[in-house]
Amino acid sequence: MLIVLRPEGLYCAEGDFFIDPWRPVERAVITHAHADHARAGHARYLAHTKSEGILRSRIGEGISLQTVEYGERVSMNGVAISLYPAGHVLGSAQVRVEHEGRVWVASGDYKVAPDATCEAFEPVRCDTFITESTFGLPIYRWRDDREVFAEINQWWAENRDANRASMLACYSFGKAQRILSGLDASIGPIIVHGAVDPLNRAYRAAGVALPETKLVSEVTDKSEFAKALVLCPPSATASPWANRFKNASVGFASGWMQLRGRRRMGGYDRGFVLSDHADWPGLQSAIKATTASRVIVTHGYEAVMTRWLTEQGLEAGSFKTEYGDDATEEVAVNA
Repeated sequence: MLIVLRPEGLYCAEGDFFIDPWRPVERAVITHAHADHARAGHARYLAHTKSEGILRSRIGEGISLQTVEYGERVSMNGVAISLYPAGHVLGSAQVRVEHEGRVWVASGDYKVAPDATCEAFEPVRCDTFITESTFGLPIYRWRDDREVFAEINQWWAENRDANRASMLACYSFGKAQRILSGLDASIGPIIVHGAVDPLNRAYRAAGVALPETKLVSEVTDKSEFAKALVLCPPSATASPWANRFKNASVGFASGWMQLRGRRRMGGYDRGFVLSDHADWPGLQSAIKATTASRVIVTHGYEAVMTRWLTEQGLEAGSFKTEYGDDATEEVAVNA
């Protein structure tokens, strides 16, 4: 067995390293820079090149970090490690681990839908595949991004014509930049929260094209507030920061908006179904494309997913991890 579950996280005994550990370890291979997968305290880190800026800004400029490109192989104690696109956020990767003819792939978080802000998910053939299942229920099926972006732009234009701001709550890392890539900047100004701005800069530094955005402090004509599309983390919508956008229409972009009850609980005017995780068909297609005979499920709807896998004739199990969804990410970063 190449990867086992230990109190610190997913551990490769042959290579003596961990993948996205949640306790401090000597060697950590990181799938992406969301806070539940990339934590402070490890002695050495390995991650994709495009994760470097965000990892250093969140964990510390002085961390011992080795970066590699997709497909580049490195060796740890005779175990070959290589990273492949996960399609989740900037620099997100699946970790391919090979030793003595056995191949495991740990996917981290992933989505199969196209995204202009990060490399597309790439299936990797393996013997054992470790998959998330954040949205591992048949009810979760995403529409084409273009339809969702068109709805957001229409909502923004209608609010602008009514002279009120459009405040769109979304997760700061990944979701905000994906939304920015689909906005029609001719509608009006785009204002971002201070939690979103440094991540935008990291994306732009990595070569991702995003429209012009402003911080509140950079807006000299306050009349722009009523015409603006305002991107902020969910926690900011009820904060003093949001008070300057009087009578704003407040929306939330998340896969959880598939359930109308979630929107009502949050008190949002509009819910836009947009997720950086694979939906039910996406999880199924991704798993099948690996040709793995064994699949281990981590966070999400583990019981449902393992039952479906067993029905497909696969060997299935689960790891109880400390990974969360994107809401956990926002709490960790903005606490």
